[in-house]
Amino acid sequence: MRAISVILLAFNITCLFWYVESCEPNQTQNGCKIYGTTCTCGFGCKTEYIYRTRRACLSALRERNSNVCYRQPCVRGICIQTAQDPGFACKCEGTGYYGQRCEKACPTIPVRGLVFPHECVVI
Repeated sequence: MRAISVILLAFNITCLFWYVESCEPNQTQNGCKIYGTTCTCGFGCKTEYIYRTRRACLSALRERNSNVCYRQPCVRGICIQTAQDPGFACKCEGTGYYGQRCEKACPTIPVRGLVFPHECVVI
């Protein structure tokens, strides 16, 4: 009886993985996807293999790697790529934080000698 339970459990797990990884027949294609730091090509769902060719995938991978904001350098706020060092600027307005990476909490009470950061001004 225990062997049958183990077999049924294995069958159910296999069916679950098949269901999760499957897609509609008219939604499959040969293509490529970015997997980690490389392009992987094969056959699968259009939503996963979104690039039709290896060249298109490699181009998207190069663009992603050259965009410093893709690495999410801002702790909070919005990252904007710039031509000046360090290659990005974080827009902190409205987050309650300031600093190069929006990492410093805005002061809640006046602190002697501290210039109140403009990102912390709420109008």
